[in-house]
Amino acid sequence: MSNDTTAGRWFKRVVWLGILANLALALPTIAAPDFMIDRVGLPTATPVLWVRFSGLLLVILSVFYTPAATDIDRYRIVAWFAIGSRAAGVLFFMPQPTYRMFGLFDGVF
Repeated sequence: MSNDTTAGRWFKRVVWLGILANLALALPTIAAPDFMIDRVGLPTATPVLWVRFSGLLLVILSVFYTPAATDIDRYRIVAWFAIGSRAAGVLFFMPQPTYRMFGLFDGVF
């Protein structure tokens, strides 16, 4: 896959879409964790600091996706790590019935 191929262009688009989706989930989670927990129907977390921290980690992970979304040829290993980290999210969350939606979220990308 290369920047100049159809597959490369689509890969970059999907990675950017995933970054935006991550930020759309993470930033409100950092700002209003109780609201987000209630909104998605998850069990209450105590202390709520850990929910906010997970949002922060998602922002940081998204930042690490940006090189692959910018130039696949130059940052090929980052692109592979982006794919691997999405797969890890799927494998981690799918067996957990309460949190399966996060696995499905990662599986889309």
